[in-house]
Amino acid sequence: MTATSEDPTLTDLLHAAVTAVGGTERPGQVAMAEAVAGAVEDGTHLLIQAGTGTGKSLGYLVPAIAQGDRVIVATATLALQRQLVERDLPRTVEALHPLLRRRPEFATLKGRSNYVCLHRLHEGVPQDDEEGLFDQFEAAQAAGGPTSRLGKDLLRLREWSDGTETGDRDDLTPGVSDRAWSQVSVSSRECLGATRCTYGAECFAEAARERAKLAEVIVTNHALLAIDAIEGAPVLPGHEVLIVDEAHELVSRVTGVATGELTPGGVNRAVRRAAKIIDEKTADQLQTAAETFERLMELALPGRLEELPEDLGYALAALRDAARATFTALGNTRDSSVGDEDAVRKQALASVETVQDVAERIVQGSEFDVVWCERHDRYGASLRVAPLSVSGLLREKLFVDRSVVLTSATLKLGGDFNGVGASLGLAPEGEHGEELPEWKGLDVGSPFDYRKQGILYVAQHLSPPGRESSRGDMLDELAELVEAAGGRTLGLFSSMRGAQAAAEALRGRLDMPILLQGEETLGELIRTFAGDARTCLFGTLSLWQGVDVPGPNCQLVVMDRVPFPRPDDPLVSARQKAVEEAGGNGFMAVAATHAALLMAQGAGRLVRATEDRGVVAVLDPRLAKARYGSFLRASMPDFWYTTDRNQVRRSLAAIDAAARSAAAS
Repeated sequence: MTATSEDPTLTDLLHAAVTAVGGTERPGQVAMAEAVAGAVEDGTHLLIQAGTGTGKSLGYLVPAIAQGDRVIVATATLALQRQLVERDLPRTVEALHPLLRRRPEFATLKGRSNYVCLHRLHEGVPQDDEEGLFDQFEAAQAAGGPTSRLGKDLLRLREWSDGTETGDRDDLTPGVSDRAWSQVSVSSRECLGATRCTYGAECFAEAARERAKLAEVIVTNHALLAIDAIEGAPVLPGHEVLIVDEAHELVSRVTGVATGELTPGGVNRAVRRAAKIIDEKTADQLQTAAETFERLMELALPGRLEELPEDLGYALAALRDAARATFTALGNTRDSSVGDEDAVRKQALASVETVQDVAERIVQGSEFDVVWCERHDRYGASLRVAPLSVSGLLREKLFVDRSVVLTSATLKLGGDFNGVGASLGLAPEGEHGEELPEWKGLDVGSPFDYRKQGILYVAQHLSPPGRESSRGDMLDELAELVEAAGGRTLGLFSSMRGAQAAAEALRGRLDMPILLQGEETLGELIRTFAGDARTCLFGTLSLWQGVDVPGPNCQLVVMDRVPFPRPDDPLVSARQKAVEEAGGNGFMAVAATHAALLMAQGAGRLVRATEDRGVVAVLDPRLAKARYGSFLRASMPDFWYTTDRNQVRRSLAAIDAAARSAAAS
C-alpha cells in the first residue's frame, strides 16, 4: 500500500481492529504489526515469537490486509481457524472498511477430503468386500431406523448435508467417526472432477475453491500448505504473502504429509477394487504380489530398515510392477456392466496408484528417506517411508516469490530462533547467501509478568525416571502437590501408560475427581475440568498443547518427566544420526529440541490471563541436574525457579486459599 497524506497509519488500523474485537492494544502486538508490515514491504521473511495474550492474530492480520495483495494464513488447529473466520476476520474487515475504503473478502480452503462429497452421499461408496455400508444403512432405515453408532452417524450426515452451506466437516457439531466420514468424502485422487460428476455444479469443495479465488485473505491449514509445496501442482491460489500461525507445528505436519505407508489391508483393498474392472491375468498378478507382501509383513519385526531385506525388496518390486500394470489396465478399460463406472474406476485408480507410488519410493531407496516397519496390536504391520528432513523442501518451496511470516508462542528454543530456523531450512540468523533466504527473528514478549505470576519447580530429590520404572516416589510427590493445590491440576504425561498409572494411584489416595484422557471426549473433559476447581485432568500429547483454561481452576501444571522422543523411534534416531555424521550434536538438535518445544507448550498452559497464578512442577530431576537442563529451562516461560519442595507446597496452599476466598466472596 503506497502511503499518501490521506492514508490511515498502521496505528490507526490496528486501533480500529482491536477496538472492534473488544480488546486492548498491547506493546507486543504493536511491535508485531510493525515488523510484519516491514517484512511485507521489503519482501523478506520473519519469525515472530508472540506469547499468549499478545493478540498475535490481529498483529499479523491488520498489516497483511492493509498491504492490499492476496494473503494466505495457514494454521494448525481447528480452534484457531474458527477464531479467525468466525470472529477476528469479520470484525477486522468491518472495522478497516471505512479506513481502507474497501471491504476485503476472506474464505476458508482445505483439502478435498474435508468436504462432504454429494456423489458419495447420494450414490454410495463403490463397494468392495468390506464396504457396502450404505446398503446396510438403507436396510436399517427401512426396518425402522439405524441402531448402530455408524448408522446414526450416516443418518445425521445426510440430514446435515441438506442444510449446510459449506459441507465442511469442521462445521458438523458434534462430529462423526472417521469411518462414517470416509463414506461421504473422497480424496483428490478419487474425485471424478467437476465436469464429469453429476453433482459438480453443487460440489462443496469446488465452491470453496471458487470462493478462495475471489478472496483477498484465505485461511487454510498446514496440511494443505504442505500438499501445495510437495505435489508440484499448486492447490492454493497465487499469493504475495504467507503467514504461518502455530508455526512450531509446521515441520511435523509437513513430515506427516510427506510420509508414505503400505499395509496388507490397504494393498488388498486395492486388489479388490481393481479386480472388478481389469482383465483376469492382470488381476491375478496383483493378487499374487499382494499375498507375497502380506506373508512377509506377518513376519516383519518393528524397527528401521537401513537396507531392505532381499526378499522384501523383491516383493515390493513385484508389487510395484503389478500395480503399474493394473493402473495402465484401469485407464484403458471401460465396462458398461459396472454400475457407476467412473466412480468405481476412480476409487480403484486412487488405491492402486498409492500402492505403486509408495512401493516405488521404498524400492528406489534414497539417502534422504527413512524406511521402517511398525506393528500395532489392532492394525497389524505397516511399512512406512518418511523424509529424513523436510528442511530442504521447505527452503526451496516455502520461501520463494513471497514474503513469509511464521509466528507462535514457542519459536525460541534455548534462547534463540536458530533451532526452529534450521528445521525450516534457514541458516543461522544473519547468515545467508544467494541460495539461503534472508530472515529475521523477533520476540515481542508477553503481556504477562511470568516471574511474579508463576513458579517453575523441579523435584531434583526424586530418582531419575527409568524406562520401566514405576516411580513410586514420583507418585508420592504428585499426590502431595495436588493435595496442596486443592485439585486445580493439569497433569501432562509423556505416555498414556504413565497417565493411567497416575490416575489410578491418585484416585485411591485423594478425595477429589481425577479425569483421564480417553475416558470421555477431550472437549467434554476440558469443560468439566474448567468448571470444577477440585478436579484434576491427566493425559498425554494433545493436552500439552490443547488446553486453554484461564482462572483459578488450573493453578498447577505437572510434567511427569522430560518428554524426550522414544530412543527407538526410527525417524528420530535416523535424524540424530544424520546430524552427528555432519559433525553436529544429534541429541541436542533432535531429541532435546523436541522436548524443549513440548515443555514450552506445556508450561504455557499455566498462565493464560493477567490474574493467573500458579506452579509448573517438573517431576524429573534431570531438568535441574543434567547439562541440557539449562537449554530446556531457557525454552520455557521465565517463571521464578526453585527446587525447594517445602516452598512450593506453601505457595500452592496460599494460592488455593486465595482462590477459595475469592470464590466465597
